[in-house]
Amino acid sequence: MTDLAQGGGSASATRPGKRERLVSAARELVYFKGIAGTSLADIANAADVPVGNVYYYFKTKNEIVGAVVRTYEDQLQTLVSEVERRHQSPEARLEAFVAVLVEHAVAATERYGTQYGCPYGTLSSELAMRAEGPDPLAATLMRIQLDWTEQQFRAMGRADARDLAIELLAAYQGAAVLTSTLGDAELLTRRGQRLQQWIDELAVGRPAR
Repeated sequence: MTDLAQGGGSASATRPGKRERLVSAARELVYFKGIAGTSLADIANAADVPVGNVYYYFKTKNEIVGAVVRTYEDQLQTLVSEVERRHQSPEARLEAFVAVLVEHAVAATERYGTQYGCPYGTLSSELAMRAEGPDPLAATLMRIQLDWTEQQFRAMGRADARDLAIELLAAYQGAAVLTSTLGDAELLTRRGQRLQQWIDELAVGRPAR
């Protein structure tokens, strides 16, 4: 089972342990089939782990979904830390953040097709719409991005930093949805470029269109 393009790395010479394989398989299956369409048996089979062994690591499917969310949390935290390390100004950080999100999303569409959307967005949406009620994890991945982008806009001296953060993330997720539904990967690239231009306009004080 291959990992999603986001956060992937070079393959290790040593085979990952069972727990790591289970989480990796769950992440990919949930991306393709959704939480409801993925069973523990599906995950075990994809991870090449006996079904009975799954319960040693995860008692329920909810537990393994939680582990998937935490892998995405780690990816996002690594992403923003690297952006902060490479870029000094808040506007440069925001533009780099958008560029990385788009780069990862485009890589995923090239590898898997345009129909699956943003892994962060699709998983968050499904968690929010579960039959038993919204999962507390539903907002986790969106909140990490919102809080960080708000910090950057605030560092730019914007009193409306939270609103701008929401506008940025909504624009990106909306473009990801359109890319998925229209099958147009170039749309996401163009929207990413427009978002970077918008950030630049805000930074130099010109009115954003």
